[in-house]
Amino acid sequence: MSHPHPELGAPPALKEGALRITPLGGLGEIGRNMTVFEYGDRILIVDCGVLFPEDEQPGVDLILPDFTYIRDRLDKVDGIVLTHGHEDHIGAVPYLLRENPDIPLIGSKLTLALIEAKLAEHRIRPYVLEVAEGDRERIGPFDCEFIAVNHSIPDALAVAVRTPAGMVVATGDFKMDQLPLDGRLTDLPTFAKLAEEGMDLLLVDSTNAEVPGFIPHERDISAALRNVFANAERRIIVASFASHVHRIQQVLDAAHEYKRKVAFVGRSMVRNMGIARDLGYLKVPGNLIVDVKQLDDLPDKEVVLICTGSQGEPMAALSRMANRDHQIRIVEGDTVVLASSLIPGNENAVYRVINGLTRWGAKVVHKGNAKVHVSGHASAGELLYFFNICKPRNLMPVHGEWRHLRAAADLGILTGVPRNRVVIAEDGVCVDLEGGVARIVGKVQAGYVYVDGSSVGDITEASLKDRRILGEEGFISVFVAVDSTNGKIVGGPTIQARGSGIDDNAFVPVAAKLQEALDRSASDGVLEIRQVQQLVRRTIGKWVADNYRRRPMIVPVVVEV
Repeated sequence: MSHPHPELGAPPALKEGALRITPLGGLGEIGRNMTVFEYGDRILIVDCGVLFPEDEQPGVDLILPDFTYIRDRLDKVDGIVLTHGHEDHIGAVPYLLRENPDIPLIGSKLTLALIEAKLAEHRIRPYVLEVAEGDRERIGPFDCEFIAVNHSIPDALAVAVRTPAGMVVATGDFKMDQLPLDGRLTDLPTFAKLAEEGMDLLLVDSTNAEVPGFIPHERDISAALRNVFANAERRIIVASFASHVHRIQQVLDAAHEYKRKVAFVGRSMVRNMGIARDLGYLKVPGNLIVDVKQLDDLPDKEVVLICTGSQGEPMAALSRMANRDHQIRIVEGDTVVLASSLIPGNENAVYRVINGLTRWGAKVVHKGNAKVHVSGHASAGELLYFFNICKPRNLMPVHGEWRHLRAAADLGILTGVPRNRVVIAEDGVCVDLEGGVARIVGKVQAGYVYVDGSSVGDITEASLKDRRILGEEGFISVFVAVDSTNGKIVGGPTIQARGSGIDDNAFVPVAAKLQEALDRSASDGVLEIRQVQQLVRRTIGKWVADNYRRRPMIVPVVVEV
């Protein structure tokens, strides 16, 4: 089993006849999926998604892959293959196309419709190539065959990429539900045919590799939803991903059966469900959908709202309802259904929302107390079955945290993949397929790129550290005016604290100490502003640490007069 080493250097030039695979996101994390394929001087990208921020990334809206590795070669990119329409696979496409809007997008009908709607908001009109399962397209030197896979969104595809160096199969996100709502099974016969041809490298979804057995059927949720509808006293509010068409379909079916009207809440939910309905992926009984403005005219027991916010996102509709910051007010007797799983890292945010909703009297139904969610990712039993069908010569787990990647690797070894042909990589690690063997050859830059409002890439780790300090410890500002000729204090020091829990009057003793230190420094001939600022920061910082055991941010403002 090969794995990255922290001392990996830059990769060598790609050898003639070899294929290089470089994940720029999606390994060691759930999200930001993006993999770069290189053959000769041409590039194919599979997926280009975002990662959602966690608590230690305050103020960040989205996290993108780092495009540095390919930025000066975007004219060499023959296309971006999108396996399905989830944000962690398509969300970063607008940011890449801002840098080169001429890169073609390749995907299924629903996937392209979702990304085109997103790109329209960025005023980008891409060239698109619609494909379906069974199609085979030549994209530069990459011969791509598309295979149906079952996931928690319709129209998901795996892709087999053939080059003279060999065949690489990327599953995208998938599971093997044998009773899917849309009847679209993961195409195991085609995977078996690819195995007969010779699958040189398999990039496999590892998210549920630690979960034993098989994932329950999506249709099994129907009974739990109907139980909720049968017992709900007032409004029912369902929170789900804005792209989970199968889950929304079951909610619509239950609403129709129990004679309730449905309103979609939230821009992305309204947009995506409109697209799914127009394309025929969402079957909506007549007169079932109403505008949210009509809800006041309906009795509560006849209302269902479907909104975003199942992951506790602070600006999503459900979080705002929990915080009393939304036009829809939660009242005693409402039932809220969280129809999704918890993405790792979002637990605290979700439980805050649950507590907020419960505070206002809502009954909250979630995966922990009812069967209202099943995963969209293959578990260990399915992966074993899948590996035995595919018989990959080399295996590289993707789409998962380290524990998931390791678990998938172990399953592959159990099914006969040689240990030395299993590659556990991380973001930025280059893997070359040459002579039928996949091996790690180096590492490139693949850090986080933060989106904060309209700012892309301007926020650094140092900026986030400052934000965390401000949020946890507060800050202290110190104003001092000094004579530019002799360094003597002519004004101040004036000390103010915000968010530190220290009263401004408490700084009287340290103000005198600071004045002494500054006078001494001036006598020693220290006149440079930067040195004076450091002296202020050290003096105040030591006093606060000694007396309060805190480390707030200290902002010295030194003015020469």
